[in-house]
Amino acid sequence: MFKKLFGKKEETNKEETFASPTTGKIVSLEQVPDPVFSEKMMGDGIAIEPAEGVVAAPVDAEILQVFPTKHAVGLKTASGAELLIHIGLETVSMNGEGFESFIKAGDKVKKGQKLITFDLNLIKEKAKSTVTPIIVTNGELFGELAKTSEHQAVQGETVLFTLKSK
Repeated sequence: MFKKLFGKKEETNKEETFASPTTGKIVSLEQVPDPVFSEKMMGDGIAIEPAEGVVAAPVDAEILQVFPTKHAVGLKTASGAELLIHIGLETVSMNGEGFESFIKAGDKVKKGQKLITFDLNLIKEKAKSTVTPIIVTNGELFGELAKTSEHQAVQGETVLFTLKSK
């Protein structure tokens, strides 16, 4: 009975933190040189200019999708937040070259677990940019997305943003 009376209030105070999936320079989404991301057509978030070719889980989650070209991965957290990590810009045209995936749809992953590795130099050579957007694709179901004011991210350590429940 008390859960029914007070459970709702408890829910509204919940928040989830997302660590950086890679090490590198933090870039605001508005500075990403692709309107799909900079104009937040897919949702709000943040981006990283990676210094190394590894993407790890930013939070405990389930893998929703690994794109066939391995340049992007979709995750869903226990709270229902859906996250897209898109490695580089226009990397889909690389057809998976330089990418290696360590996960598949349906896998449960822990924060810090390696998801995908990529050849940073190959992306610099063959794609538009190495900048890696991290997007909450269903942010409208949640409250505030509080972003970090840091300028550098360390994989698994730096909190990029906190997502609050409505």
